Amino acid sequence: MKHMIWAGVVGLALVCGARAEVQPHPLFTDGAVLQRGISIPVWGTAKAGEKVTVEFCGKTATATAAADGKWMAKLGKCAAGGPFKMTIQGENTITLTNVCVGEVWVCSGQSNMEFGLGGAENGKDVLPGCSDPQLRLFHVPKNVAEQPQSTVKASWQVCGPQTAGGFSAVGYFFGRDLRKALNIPIGLIESDWGGTYAETWTDHATLQKVLPEAFTRQAEALKNYDAAKAKARYELDMAKHKEAVAKAKAEGKPAPRAPRLQQDPRTSPNQPSVLFNGMIAPLLPFPICGAIWYQGESNNGRTKEYQTLFPAMIGNWRKVWGCGDFPFFFVQIAPHQHMSPELREAQLIAWQKTPHTAMAVITDHGNATDIHPKAKEPVGSRLALAARALAYGEKIEYSGPVFKKMKVSGGKAVLSFDHLGGGLVAKDGALKGFTVAGAAAAGATNQFVHAEAMIVGDTVVVSSAEVKEPVAVRYGWSNIPEVNLFNKADLPATPFRTDVEK
Repeated sequence: MKHMIWAGVVGLALVCGARAEVQPHPLFTDGAVLQRGISIPVWGTAKAGEKVTVEFCGKTATATAAADGKWMAKLGKCAAGGPFKMTIQGENTITLTNVCVGEVWVCSGQSNMEFGLGGAENGKDVLPGCSDPQLRLFHVPKNVAEQPQSTVKASWQVCGPQTAGGFSAVGYFFGRDLRKALNIPIGLIESDWGGTYAETWTDHATLQKVLPEAFTRQAEALKNYDAAKAKARYELDMAKHKEAVAKAKAEGKPAPRAPRLQQDPRTSPNQPSVLFNGMIAPLLPFPICGAIWYQGESNNGRTKEYQTLFPAMIGNWRKVWGCGDFPFFFVQIAPHQHMSPELREAQLIAWQKTPHTAMAVITDHGNATDIHPKAKEPVGSRLALAARALAYGEKIEYSGPVFKKMKVSGGKAVLSFDHLGGGLVAKDGALKGFTVAGAAAAGATNQFVHAEAMIVGDTVVVSSAEVKEPVAVRYGWSNIPEVNLFNKADLPATPFRTDVEK
């Protein structure tokens, strides 16, 4: 595993090279944001046995470097503010400037979190005016690692046109809205990689307990991989692709997507735990307020598994970070031709079963043929609503309607909801997206029929002339749901089925 070995060599070189003098972890650089209201560990490397003193905001902490050169000093709690200076002194002295105290959030997941502000729907309009000296960005480089790493090669950057363009658009809009709401420094740590599974972001011990199949699948991939055959297959596919492109062009149709060369499973970012090791472990135990997450597309083929895996990953992060059950807010996957309703259901179940979480629904901002919808501002803003309500106690609605229960009366299904947000709304016309089934058809997707639906008070009444006695209702139950149930807070209802399979 060349990539893995190289990551380990780099980490070792950083540690060994720093032993001659005090060197803080890269999370402690000029422009850093430290989490308010919690004891702050500051760590790094030095000569074995060297005494290290850290001074910050009138507080002092000391530590002695261990035999391997590692040290950690713990400062007391600090209130939001800054910029301040931090002094780290051993046999040499390092002074960090422009350090603030505020709220720190991790932004993680796959490509829709990685999608940069410069490519977002309104990114070119936003970038020129995005400068904010109290919004700071830390971008973790991509790194596959077989064992947990202790450092990264990165530094904090002040948000501005030169630094934000390649930063997560969802993360930026989330941070921008928190800055407006809280008026204190905000630090965003981006750690993401497109096309990756949740299991690669989960540590080895957790996967062994909840998803040992991940290791079996990896072993099979290694066993079956043949580089020469993969290359030959790719060349054949490319030849066919060229013909398909020419045909599409002649017919005035969009060109089909180009094939990809099968990746060597020894270097793939989708090996169990390797991104946890390379891109999460190096951040520990840097205090954070919480995390936002946009991922799931790559797990679409195993949605039942995701119901268990995703909550386990959240619990894993909370345990190893040591910041308690910190807020964890995530995005429900947008409508797309290849994204199943079962995946959105798995995410809904994870929200309902996992404390201190919330889910941003974006059924109104998908793209049937593009897995990367460019409207990232509403995504970040809805995540920020959840943070403002649940992490910071604002009395605001943060979710669209969520199905609560169903009763049947007079041949009609009456649905009630949580998160009414001032009342239910059929946006832009009559309600759509509802189907219903009777007793004989319940559980058979192809037997659900189109239903009429209307808002009556705080309920939705669903019926069909084809179904005399409803037993199950579904809403938005398709890859590309056409739905319009909102609340008066202008937040969309999550798709659901009353015959949920858990």
